[in-house]
Amino acid sequence: MNVPFALTIEDLRGKYVNGELHPKEVVREIISRASIDQHYNIWITPPSMERIQKFLDALEDMNFEDHPLWGIPFAVKDNIDVKDWPTTAACPDYQYIPSEHASIVKRLIDAGAIPVGKCNLDQFATGLVGTRSPYGETRNSLRGELISGGSSSGSAVAVARGQVAFALGTDTAGSGRVPAALNRLVGLKPSLGAWPTRGVVPACASLDCVTVFGHTAADALAVDAAVRGMDSQDPWSRNVPPPSPALPAQLCLPRGPLRFFGPYEAAYRKAWNATVQRIENMGIPVKYVDIGIFTEAAKILYDGPLVAERWSDLGTFVNNHPASLLPITETILRSGTAATWTASSLFEASHLLQRYKLEARKLLQDHVLIMPTCGGTWTRQQVSDEPLHTNSQMGIYTNHCNLLDLCAISIPSEDADIDLPFGITLFGLWNQEGLLIGTADRFSAPDEPCVYPNAGNTVQIAVCGLHMRGYPLESQMLEHGAVFIREARTAPKYNFVKLAGNPEKPGLFKRNPEERDVDGASIELEVWGMPADQLGRFLSAIPSPLSLGKIELDDLSEVTGFLCEAYAADGAEDISHLGSWRKALPILNEVN
Repeated sequence: MNVPFALTIEDLRGKYVNGELHPKEVVREIISRASIDQHYNIWITPPSMERIQKFLDALEDMNFEDHPLWGIPFAVKDNIDVKDWPTTAACPDYQYIPSEHASIVKRLIDAGAIPVGKCNLDQFATGLVGTRSPYGETRNSLRGELISGGSSSGSAVAVARGQVAFALGTDTAGSGRVPAALNRLVGLKPSLGAWPTRGVVPACASLDCVTVFGHTAADALAVDAAVRGMDSQDPWSRNVPPPSPALPAQLCLPRGPLRFFGPYEAAYRKAWNATVQRIENMGIPVKYVDIGIFTEAAKILYDGPLVAERWSDLGTFVNNHPASLLPITETILRSGTAATWTASSLFEASHLLQRYKLEARKLLQDHVLIMPTCGGTWTRQQVSDEPLHTNSQMGIYTNHCNLLDLCAISIPSEDADIDLPFGITLFGLWNQEGLLIGTADRFSAPDEPCVYPNAGNTVQIAVCGLHMRGYPLESQMLEHGAVFIREARTAPKYNFVKLAGNPEKPGLFKRNPEERDVDGASIELEVWGMPADQLGRFLSAIPSPLSLGKIELDDLSEVTGFLCEAYAADGAEDISHLGSWRKALPILNEVN
């Protein structure tokens, strides 16, 4: 038996196909590794064959090709329900036995994945350090004297220590990204509502996300493909289309010096400076921006009335079970009861946050923001000595994310020191997740082509008129699950006309190359990604004389897009010289 130490989905599936391994052999090795690593305090409900056997048996009735996660072992943070396994949220007195799986766990099992155990966490997901648990402090996977990061501590270390291929965490203020950075992993935090949270013990229900840890972005995307989608019983669920990988128009980096901290402050600063040089050499335009709105937004989470949401979810349990919580956890939760947090102050904070969201949308449209995931790390002893200060420092580059309705992915950069990982986080708007994936792949492997698990499910479509952002028919794109990817231009071979009608609309057609006295123009387009299963319904709604065909872009690539039948150009106003419908018919209202 040859079970690799670092487990990945691609490698395990390859070994299963070739007959080199069977899932049962992998599970046995995981159980052995978990036993050897007990001092890491990874598990609350550890792997055991007794609990896992039924999932192994179920594989026999599953077709390998039809189940993309067949035989892939995964861990579940112990604030996410697995049917018949105790959920504790790292509080023994809170324990209950769920009668059904959390939505996301069920989707993974339906895809063939095998849950192997429930992972340790900062109690009630309140912390970013991984030390706030009565089940023991989770040790860093590389250097045991350092923190693992939290609150999804056990989930990250389970992946890093070769005990699962991927693990579920949660992320309200950074819990799905900080442990990734401290353990040299990828941590994907999808957009709010993209993955269902039904069956998750709430921290701040309106901000909670389920996340995934893995060794590669490809593994994280394989999980995403299995779990993304609306849950009709989840009030926080929403339709966020799968990411269509693309590169942003620009990368944003923080302007001015950043704050670093902890015993490895100098090493982290040096690692960030080296990472900036690497980013500047990625071949994507870079601009330096003021990150003040992100810093100010982050303060609203714990220094304002929004902290009361934690108490609203858990306050009854705390009051009815005195002395059941760790003192630090209870202190944080009870801060939500402060008399200063009035209904009026809540609305004031909400309105301020809405303004910050608007500024973030303006700044990040078609762009990706890159910051350090953490500004440093601590020893477990330092956290014990100063639990509040050390924890608060871990969130300075993460807390803003869900408040501003952003998606994020934390990826490894070069280590700051020996066995001291350094990670960066890419941030984007909730409906532009594909820009993060494209940027992450360019950063990690600039010279290698990338294969995306769900790329075959998305079709790129170019639009040049009323379907563009801000125009009346943008709603048709959104109704069919399309997501804006990038701006582009045609090759200089096209004519562009204004077609009569109400409303007026453009017509794009390729000029006849034999008409030497007619110059072609390069026309502005938008490229969107649409789920393939929506294309037929979308096409049926396109009126004559418009149709879909192949359009040549100025980079010599081709994309499917709107074209016009040539007869419609007779008598139409030629606007080729304008090069853009936005110049022919400006948007009356500001783009959302």
